[in-house]
Amino acid sequence: MGATLSRLAGRQAVLLALAALILFGALRYEHFLGWFNITTLLRYNALFALVALGMAFVIMTGGIDLSVGSVAALASVVSAHLSGAGLLPAVAGGVGAGLAVGLLNGALVTRGGLAPFVTTLATMLGASGLALLLADNQSVPVSYDTGFVEIGQGDILNFPVPAWIALLAYIGGAVLLHLTGFGRTVLAVGGNADAARLMGLPAERTVFLVYLGSGGLAGLAGVLLAAQFGAGQPIEGVGWELFAIAATVVGGTLLTGGVGSVGGTLAGVLLLGLIFNILNFENGLGTISLSVYWQSVIRGLFLLVVVLLQARLLAARIAPAS
Repeated sequence: MGATLSRLAGRQAVLLALAALILFGALRYEHFLGWFNITTLLRYNALFALVALGMAFVIMTGGIDLSVGSVAALASVVSAHLSGAGLLPAVAGGVGAGLAVGLLNGALVTRGGLAPFVTTLATMLGASGLALLLADNQSVPVSYDTGFVEIGQGDILNFPVPAWIALLAYIGGAVLLHLTGFGRTVLAVGGNADAARLMGLPAERTVFLVYLGSGGLAGLAGVLLAAQFGAGQPIEGVGWELFAIAATVVGGTLLTGGVGSVGGTLAGVLLLGLIFNILNFENGLGTISLSVYWQSVIRGLFLLVVVLLQARLLAARIAPAS
């Protein structure tokens, strides 16, 4: 009973923290709940949400994908180059670049037997270098004549298009995880890959598909990045993998695999986004003065704290059983 309550409290912690931050911001800042701040927050963090969704499925299988930030940067450059040909070629090119890296990651992990950390570290470096080569080490402007920027800067029903895309992706992810055999296999592989194989589950195919999906979602995030900022950004994805990992684990997905939550991952993205949003408000008030470089420091410290707390939670779960 105590272990059950502990697990329940762990799942609800991110929602409680999110509610507390919203209440704090609403009471302290005049325009915190203004529509402009809300839509700006959702528009920008939709990119991180897509990357974190792919990362969540990878981590649920017990893997890791360090390449997502570089893949997003590469996809933004590819889609910027293709934006003059129209919306569909630009989107297809960016997502295709992400899928290509995801396919390589999945093949190396499942067929090549390489460790996910080493594999995705290598593709992270490769994708980053390729993005810089294609961009000639500078931002690549997009075409404003084909309507490409609307998917990043436009609204539907007064709601940001990137936020709509992220919302649909998370609905699809939740259905995939909870209502399909694929989702059950993802969790089974993360819990015990050998047992999953003995049960006849398609473990290798499932792992391959989660890396493919992670690459595709990172590619889509890169497309939105180019459309939102009006240029392909070959160095913009630095640190995105840290954000995605932090959002995933704070949302209740265990780094050891086998346990995960799509809704919790989305809550983790919003929690991290709100933390930086509040820091920006504090900068505006003159209470503190933090440069953008401090965001990487804060992300790293936040991830360290979350991992330590998760390790203690895992130890508490194992103790009653032993």
